[in-house]
Amino acid sequence: MVVKVGFIKLGNLSTSQVIDLLLDEIAAREGIDVRTFGTGAKMSKNEADATAEFKNWKPDFAVMISPNSMAPGPTAARDVWKGVPVVVVSDGPAKKEDRQKLEEAGFGYIILPVDPLIGAKREFLDSTEMSLFNTDALKVLSAGGAIRLVTEELDKLVDQVAQGKKPELPKILAKPEKCIEKAGYTNPYAKAKALAALHIATKVAEIDFPACFVLKEVEEIATTAAAGHEAMRAAGKLADEAREMEKANDSVLRRPHAKDGRLLSKKKLLEKQQ
Repeated sequence: MVVKVGFIKLGNLSTSQVIDLLLDEIAAREGIDVRTFGTGAKMSKNEADATAEFKNWKPDFAVMISPNSMAPGPTAARDVWKGVPVVVVSDGPAKKEDRQKLEEAGFGYIILPVDPLIGAKREFLDSTEMSLFNTDALKVLSAGGAIRLVTEELDKLVDQVAQGKKPELPKILAKPEKCIEKAGYTNPYAKAKALAALHIATKVAEIDFPACFVLKEVEEIATTAAAGHEAMRAAGKLADEAREMEKANDSVLRRPHAKDGRLLSKKKLLEKQQ
């Protein structure tokens, strides 16, 4: 059986850059088909309505990733996709009652407060700054275990569908402490650095939010957004340091997919994966 996995990208999170690659990182996995529908940076109701044509591909389950999943656009997109098993991947909602609404509507979710809000104001952000921010953020998400957490949860769904079972959609609030346990650090100082990076990433959104939605003066907007991006850069450096420490110990955890989709594992660079 070939499991069909659809990815719907409304707007952009740092995780959006790689989420449709996580199940088949070397393009050698058998038994899955992946298709992606993206709407670029926009995520309004118009973009949500446009995703209806993607339903014709009839995925076994879909992953819908966007900033702020309770915003009008992502909410409208979920209405379009009712009847299809859908996992929402987003940086919010943080409130328990909002996550319960997703559950009650039949949706799974992986909420990543560690995937931070960018300083999206013309007074500060251009395409270069956007790319640098997302590079630092993705580094933190990767070294901090968040990317592996998402990978493993999506793998579970693929396995369930392949076995003819109804997919059990995840319901996860991926705080830093939950993410870091997926990173597989051996050196406790490396783990602490990566955990610190995740915590800083969660604070970046708190810094950038006023710049995006509250402040009015150019100087305040630009300075505040710049501060958020400097915090993200510092977190990226910590993530780099954490991984370099694991390299020095020859203890980097690697979990590649086998052809049949099993997650293999190894800790030493020159050993064979098991």
